[in-house]
Parts: sequence; C-alpha cells; structure tokens
Amino acid sequence: MRNHPTDIISAMLEMLAVFENTCEDGDTLRRLSAMASNRSAWREGHALFQEIRQKTLKAEKCRDELALAQYAFEEICAKTLYNLSHSPAPFDADSAFWVVPLGVELGRRLGFTKPSQITSLLRM
Repeated sequence: MRNHPTDIISAMLEMLAVFENTCEDGDTLRRLSAMASNRSAWREGHALFQEIRQKTLKAEKCRDELALAQYAFEEICAKTLYNLSHSPAPFDADSAFWVVPLGVELGRRLGFTKPSQITSLLRM
C-alpha cells in the first residue's frame, strides 16, 4: 500500500465535486476544490479553516446536524491542505486520515445509502 499526498488530494477532489453539487452551501466546497487543485495555494488552508470554523460555530448554535457534518468535512480538508504545504504550525498530524471518514459521514447525512468507492483510493 503506498501513501502519497496526491492520493488524498484525488480522493478529496472527488468528494468535493459530489458535495459541491449536493450541499446547499457550496461556497467553501468550491474554494476547497480550487485550493486542492493548486499546490501553491495549500498554505492558504489555515485561513480558510478559520472561515469554515465560523460557519461551524453558527451551525452549532442552530443545532444544524447536516451543516455540522459538512463543515467538519470542510475543516478537515482545509487542515489537510495546510499540513501538506509543510508550513509552520501544522494542524494535528492525523488530519488527512479523517478526510474520507468525514466525507462518508457527510454523504450519509445527505442521504447516500451506499457509499460509492472513491476511485483514487483504489490505487492506494
């Protein structure tokens, strides 16, 4: 099993593409897609994480479980991109590990009954 940053980026981009077309709030999903596609933008993940965190706090106040699942996925994507930039003060080292599980949880909350295989992960 190989483990390379491009594997998690490919998986992330696949999930982001699905969720951009499914979630009501697609703004940060689109921004994450653009960021994930541009290695030089990965270091901006920290700032985007901060923006998403504000959405998370609002969703917590409203007890919006779907929004909380979406923003948890978005936050972990932003953290992972930042960490992959090898910038100072990284987020938790296991951030990339959580991209797929949180993506699956968001899909479940969106009503996907059978998680589809993420083709980029099949190569791992």
